[in-house]
Amino acid sequence: MIKLFFILFLPFALYAAKILSYNVYDRTDRVDVMITFDAPYNGAIKQSANASKIIIKLEDATIESQKTKELTSKFLDSLSITPIAGYTQIIASVPPSVTLKASKTADSYGLRLRFSNQAAQKENSASEQNIANSIDALPTKKGDEMSKSYYIVIIILIIGIIILFLLNKKITQNKSKMNHNSWLFNANQEVSAPLMTPSNQSGENVTIRFQKNLNEQNSVVMLEYSSQSYLVVMGANNLLLDKFTDNKPVTQDDFEMILQNKHQVLDNFLRGDDEEKEPLQIYKEKAGYLSYGA
Repeated sequence: MIKLFFILFLPFALYAAKILSYNVYDRTDRVDVMITFDAPYNGAIKQSANASKIIIKLEDATIESQKTKELTSKFLDSLSITPIAGYTQIIASVPPSVTLKASKTADSYGLRLRFSNQAAQKENSASEQNIANSIDALPTKKGDEMSKSYYIVIIILIIGIIILFLLNKKITQNKSKMNHNSWLFNANQEVSAPLMTPSNQSGENVTIRFQKNLNEQNSVVMLEYSSQSYLVVMGANNLLLDKFTDNKPVTQDDFEMILQNKHQVLDNFLRGDDEEKEPLQIYKEKAGYLSYGA
């Protein structure tokens, strides 16, 4: 007999959704019972009620054993879940004014049983309707106002882009000026020595002992010709800065020290202070900086 009973109800057990857990949430205006299944629950939900109980029948649903829970809520006194062949029965002991509303989750893995009284349901429905009416009553902008706001935003964006462009240009110019003014201590400037040039017409060799770039157009070089050395700016305009006979620089450090002593002269040259002066006046002023060796 037992085997026959097992064989008859085995197909129902294979296709039934199993209740994994249930949770009770006691709220101020309701009690929610959340039931979780191991598979999407697609069975029929039937309910009946009397003065003190609501009976829910979940077809094609199973649970391992009977579950009972006592509560002290004004909407639910007790809850029992009992497995019966082919379905699961839920009995809820409730006050007379309490009603039940059952709804499944979107994926059908969960079922919510909501216990509340009719007054609370009407109040919730009225609140939801008031919220919807309030949303409908919100003022909306007309098409012309929206267009004006759109154009204002576009104009502000264009002005912002122009300001950023001008600021970037100014910052770039300041950086270029700073790099121009700090030529002497720029580690990226090229220094080379010694370099040989071909012999001149009189048979003497001209040697470039040291060289340093001031900018893209001008360089300062230490030339050695015969028994003397000359410190010369070579570029768009050539300028003799100094000449040495006995105390000639022999190392790069000596060359750097000489450039540091001539720093002000070179800065004036690079800033173009001499562009407005006559060549003779330039020679007179620069001649004051020359130092001749003994």
